[in-house]
Amino acid sequence: MSAETNHNIKLTSTELSALWTTYMNDTMAICVLSHFLKHIEDAEIKPVIEYALQLSNEHIQTVTEIFKNEDFPIPDGFGNQDVNLDAPRLFADTFCLHYLHQLGKIGLSAYGVALPTCARTDIRKFYNECVESSAELYEKTATVLLNKGLYARSPYIPNPDKVNYVEKQSFLTGWFGNRRPLNAVEVSHLYINIQTNTVGKALFIGFSQVAQSKQVRKQMERGSQIAGKHIEVFSSLLSENNLPSPETWDHLVHTSNAQTFSDKLIMFHTSLMCTAEIGNYGAAIGGSMRRDLSTQYTRLLGEIGLFAEDTVNIMIDNAWLEQIPLTADRHKIAEK
Repeated sequence: MSAETNHNIKLTSTELSALWTTYMNDTMAICVLSHFLKHIEDAEIKPVIEYALQLSNEHIQTVTEIFKNEDFPIPDGFGNQDVNLDAPRLFADTFCLHYLHQLGKIGLSAYGVALPTCARTDIRKFYNECVESSAELYEKTATVLLNKGLYARSPYIPNPDKVNYVEKQSFLTGWFGNRRPLNAVEVSHLYINIQTNTVGKALFIGFSQVAQSKQVRKQMERGSQIAGKHIEVFSSLLSENNLPSPETWDHLVHTSNAQTFSDKLIMFHTSLMCTAEIGNYGAAIGGSMRRDLSTQYTRLLGEIGLFAEDTVNIMIDNAWLEQIPLTADRHKIAEK
């Protein structure tokens, strides 16, 4: 028996946070992937969706077992009531593949953050396996995208003929005078953020068609407009340097308006996308040396922040926001 078992080590706040978030995200993913799987026709894409769905089910099984052992209440999350498997297809097969490709990236990032914050052996083992399986999912989606000629490669830039050092402060400027060309890191962030907004825009279009409440439909339409605007801003920055932008995937959204996902799931998914995008923009600000780029990201980040806040407020108003565990309110306890 291990020392941890002998001492009956409780879950830390970071471990609880990671497990609770994993449970919520994967119960949502099971709903979305199950609907994808019901309608998928492409023989190469179907096994990838099956693999992703298998991973989510395995994650739920593991987290549920841990919570039961800890006498921790199992979150409600999402279930059969949040997806209508009999609804017509909402997205084309190729969009499902692009969506999974982004899901693999998000998983790698989220689990990569969770792993080094966990101390308990069993939790570290679980998140180590999550990182490995997310990498495998990314590999599977990348392979199929490449086989089908659908992989959106970032732009090529010329190799330098020698090692160079920055000589002038003007390297950092961007608003006035001649702008220096984008560097490779800046191109990478612009391209990544175009891709994530492209996925988001298509999802918002689809969600707006199947949302049941007018309030949710309007929020999805707003999200689509914001994503489209950000795509235009980032694409124009690439275009100034004669670099191509990835294509949009709006045409991969079918015309169904039958209820497919619950409004609760739609809003949770939207909030999750906002969180991922805020992280992407933050990384881009840190990685961009041209002042105009960091200013653009900061401005657009504020726009996403307001959209995310309104999304959460809608969830609260409709009692859709499940509360993550809180620390003890010592003031309230002392008042009793």
